Amino acid sequence: MLSDSVWIEGSSRSGKSTRLIVQFSTWVDKTNGQSDTRRQRNAVNSQEYLSKYQTAPALLCLAANDENRRELAERIVSATAGKYPVRAKTPLGFLQDEVMLFWPLLIQILNLRAQFPVRLRPETEQELATRLWRSHFDSELRRTDVSEYRLIRRILDILQLAAYSGTPIAEIAPLLERSFGAAEVTTTGIVETPLLETMLLQWRNWCLERGLLTYGIITELYYQHLLPDSNYQQHLLRRYQAVLADDVDDYPGVMRDLFDFLLDRQVVGAFTYNPDGRVRLGLGADPDYMAGLRDRCRVELLPQPLLNCLANTLSLPVSELLDNTAGVLSLPSEFQSIQTTSRRDLLQQTAETIAQAVRSHQIQPQEIAVIAPGLDAIARYTLIELLTKQGIPVAPLNDQRPLVSYPIIRALLTLLSFVYPGLGRLVDRNAVAEMLVVLSRNRQESSLIPNIDLVRAGLIADYCYAPHPEQPNLLPVTAYDRWDRLGYAATTAYAEIVQWIEFQRSQQEQRLIPSPISLLDRAIQRFLWNGSNLPYEQLAALRELLETAQHYWEVDTRRQTEAMESPPQPTAQFVQLLQSGTITANPYPVRPIGPMSRAITLATIFQYRSSRKCHRWQFWLDAGSPLWLSGGAATLFGAPLFLHDRYARGWTAEDTINADWQRLQRILQDLLSRVEERVYLCHSDLAVNGQEQDGPLLALVNAAAPINFKDYTLI
Repeated sequence: MLSDSVWIEGSSRSGKSTRLIVQFSTWVDKTNGQSDTRRQRNAVNSQEYLSKYQTAPALLCLAANDENRRELAERIVSATAGKYPVRAKTPLGFLQDEVMLFWPLLIQILNLRAQFPVRLRPETEQELATRLWRSHFDSELRRTDVSEYRLIRRILDILQLAAYSGTPIAEIAPLLERSFGAAEVTTTGIVETPLLETMLLQWRNWCLERGLLTYGIITELYYQHLLPDSNYQQHLLRRYQAVLADDVDDYPGVMRDLFDFLLDRQVVGAFTYNPDGRVRLGLGADPDYMAGLRDRCRVELLPQPLLNCLANTLSLPVSELLDNTAGVLSLPSEFQSIQTTSRRDLLQQTAETIAQAVRSHQIQPQEIAVIAPGLDAIARYTLIELLTKQGIPVAPLNDQRPLVSYPIIRALLTLLSFVYPGLGRLVDRNAVAEMLVVLSRNRQESSLIPNIDLVRAGLIADYCYAPHPEQPNLLPVTAYDRWDRLGYAATTAYAEIVQWIEFQRSQQEQRLIPSPISLLDRAIQRFLWNGSNLPYEQLAALRELLETAQHYWEVDTRRQTEAMESPPQPTAQFVQLLQSGTITANPYPVRPIGPMSRAITLATIFQYRSSRKCHRWQFWLDAGSPLWLSGGAATLFGAPLFLHDRYARGWTAEDTINADWQRLQRILQDLLSRVEERVYLCHSDLAVNGQEQDGPLLALVNAAAPINFKDYTLI
């Protein structure tokens, strides 16, 4: 029999995950030791002994996010030499897999149509909900002061938060009334409660009829229907005899109910908990409710971080400064400040500080992290550009840039307008010129230099592009009276593009192109694919584009005109969806190789804390920003109302202030636990919008020793 369950509690980098793996290894060794003696005594032949000895407990392994999940699973496999089956999942990934796997059972329970389910992406979810609720917006919903987009997002977020907490849809409206008051519901940016329940039920039922699943619906299906089912319970207990859950302070509340179910039935568990973590508090996590598992386990309290970190010596003076405690006038030498008037100078001096430290071999790039409460495009581009010119690679952490920010994606979207009718209003001359440059790369050479440069592309777009709302066209190059000045390479490349478009247009008119997905694939193969010559970020963007298109048209086939009007031009809707910037791609691999494996980490506070990384040096960018109070992550509307410890209690301005300061204390404790030697507080008097910055960390900036830039050669 396996050992009792254990609760492992400690701060960041205190060895919780390592202790979790050790605990599993102990279980396995103990189980094998007991089984070995018993099997040797009872085995009737060697074949029976061998088959029984190879039987091991199946392990359900859970981690807070996908990156941590991969790392934890690999560490477990390495520690056990790969002898035991491990299913590593995130909490939401586990719920999704279970709902998909037992979909036939849910069809029987809910009497659903027999069809394979499709999970909706957030951007598709928003679009479909907007169309479904259009009639309500034309009447009742116009009384709210919130924009249509934000209002629909809030309603969908409330459905998701309710599902994460195990709250049925029927209880959502009464909960909001008790929390806000019936008269205040609309003034807080949500609809009247009777209408809200109608809309949520309409959306949930509409999706289930078509086999469309969101994270909120998936969670509700699992908690309300799958977990209580006796057939599913038998399968669950047969598959798993142990559960390891790392960083449960970032799990939604429904996971506590799953763990209680397993522990009640003698499934052993090991859980780690970080009181200073709670990264996803306000985004669906319920750490205090998850902490209730502590009473069911043998508790192990780990000491302060085992490895060298500044939290051991600097947490107290930092906390005293934030609390305005008298007697603390300066910070130790581990804190240094970079202070400028403008943000432009701040970015430049921050980059120069890093570059000089790397050039003088004080530190390696991979030992540096630049952390900000919010990374705008200007800061990201400037830092990457300045440091890359110095030969120092920079890797934005989980940098999800909009797909439309890539020229190759914009070129492909423009190309669609020349083949499919009705897209002419979505392009202009500049987009056409960019398309010609991108599509004219020399495919026979390793170089990506285009045959049509920007100047020639602009001339062609000016004289050979014939705009039209329904069917824009590219005229022959001779439409430009000085076409001979374009050169042979440019005119040949342009003629090939025009010829290819005309052929695809004729194919489309004959219905020989199955869908725009096929056209995109043809264009990529013809104009962009150069073997392995494309940079990784461009390959990632192209892959995401095709996956997004596949998902969009798969969902489009599920639409039914009797319940909701289908868009008259799905291709136009798809292009507009991408042009809005709501679909992103991660341009860097999870584990960079080559020079990027030795790059500086560039991240927001939320991204950095979620990754559980640590570095020798940290640069806290925009240290004077008020965004440090929010931790760089927006809280979902109504999130505190669904926490079990304050369920349906109103949320006041005082509660917000207290929650913000508690979050800030956790952020600082967490960051200091993940830095070994030095922290640079980077502050500019003026923000990027010109406003003066007077955030909560300004006292730390003023108490830190400033860097002397007299001897620095600015980049």
